[in-house]
Amino acid sequence: MLAKIRTLALRGIDGFDVSAEVDIAAGLPAYAVVGLPDAAVKESKDRVIAAVRNSGFDFPSKRITVNLSPAELKKSGTHFDLPIALGVLAASGGIEKHALEKLESLVFIGELALDGSLRPVAGVLPMLVSLKKTAVKTVIVPAGNAHEAAASGIECLHAENLKEAAAYVNGTCPLKACSADTAPRAENCPGDLSEVKNQVFAKRALEIAAAGFHNVIMVGPPGSGKSMLARRFGGLLPELSFEEKLETTKIYSASGLVKGSRLISERPFREPHHTISDAALIGGGSNPRPGEVSLAHNGVLFLDEFAEFSRPAIEALREPLEAWKVTVSRVKETVVYPARFLLIAAMNPCPCGYLGHPTKGCACTPLQVHKYRGKISGPVLDRIDLHIQLSAIQYADWEAIPKGESSRTIAERVLKAINIQCERFAVSKTRANAFMGVSEIREYCCVPEGASSVLEMAMNKLGFSARSLDKILKISRTIADLEGVAEIKREHIIEAVQYRLLDRASELSGLR
Repeated sequence: MLAKIRTLALRGIDGFDVSAEVDIAAGLPAYAVVGLPDAAVKESKDRVIAAVRNSGFDFPSKRITVNLSPAELKKSGTHFDLPIALGVLAASGGIEKHALEKLESLVFIGELALDGSLRPVAGVLPMLVSLKKTAVKTVIVPAGNAHEAAASGIECLHAENLKEAAAYVNGTCPLKACSADTAPRAENCPGDLSEVKNQVFAKRALEIAAAGFHNVIMVGPPGSGKSMLARRFGGLLPELSFEEKLETTKIYSASGLVKGSRLISERPFREPHHTISDAALIGGGSNPRPGEVSLAHNGVLFLDEFAEFSRPAIEALREPLEAWKVTVSRVKETVVYPARFLLIAAMNPCPCGYLGHPTKGCACTPLQVHKYRGKISGPVLDRIDLHIQLSAIQYADWEAIPKGESSRTIAERVLKAINIQCERFAVSKTRANAFMGVSEIREYCCVPEGASSVLEMAMNKLGFSARSLDKILKISRTIADLEGVAEIKREHIIEAVQYRLLDRASELSGLR
């Protein structure tokens, strides 16, 4: 007998329909799974057999063939256990005949333990979101995924075990509806920007970065406040919109990082160690998974000790910094992950960290400095908008009581500038000044009278590239938005040029 059970699968962070077809035929006992299953799906055989028997059902000693359709797409994950087990029961008589039609309107997701209980699985939210445009009425998920499933807006029920799911199909046991998590969530307190002493220039640059979603690199000696500034940067960013919450939560769900909670409401802040591999940073693997750049989507990616990252990892940032997505290609499939993040990179001026320090001498040779800085290539620097030089903190600065503006005060200005951009780009897909294309730069970043000579000097004498000039115009547009003025002024251009420290010919001698 043949039975078909509807389920879902993931391709990147997008779900697609899968039909688990189970055929039970006469012959010697055998069990085969086809349809491009990975190792986790193939191992479902032993879990399904044990779960069916330990749930009080008879497992047929016949030839069983399981086909996961469409067969040309790779299937991975353990969430196929429940639909396969129900397919076996439906094909062998464990499901009542009058209930077989009911199966056509149901979708099942869940991993089975050997005793028949259901365990939560990764990727429930993106899989369920894909059902919004279909005629599916109800989805059955494990109890451990109930809160996550409720956030999708799809009608979902949760079951504790295989026996409950089968009883629901037979009409003998109702299941509880999935409800949203209403428990209060502790807010993450990253600290206040006023706690960072001195570094007025860097704080101003971070304000501009937050307002226009510009990438930042900070260069300074140890103890100058680079990490403190980066970890307090989140307090300047606005709250996530509902669409951003959904996008971010889908990525975390596909990575198995959503633990029965609501939609992620805080902007991600990812801080991978400098020993991370390029695959872990960008994403990939035999079964592709999102990397750190995708986990930082709609948030901040902080790369401390930037020059200590491997050269392949640094160069791999080119695509996400330019296209705000990552394409992972394998022989059998190509997966695209979103990666619209704000990069904050921090590094020392040299291997020992004290090049140019007012009191400590640098012990590095010119060759060591050149090799250290040479890890950051020109194309990567071109994709980072703001270059900031931090000075060493003096005793007078350390002893003084901080008098800088609070994060809340700066965030209010940032929000006003963001609202201006929302109105400006209301009819386009652009979300911030940093994402403007060539045509938008021409329309919204007109060079003011008397500023052409400044840009000409930047290119001819300081060695700026054409991309750097585009970055200067985008930064100038953000500075004007912070001031609430419609037109870019000459002083905005001059200030923006100061934030391209590492583009200057005198500085580039040791960087390329």
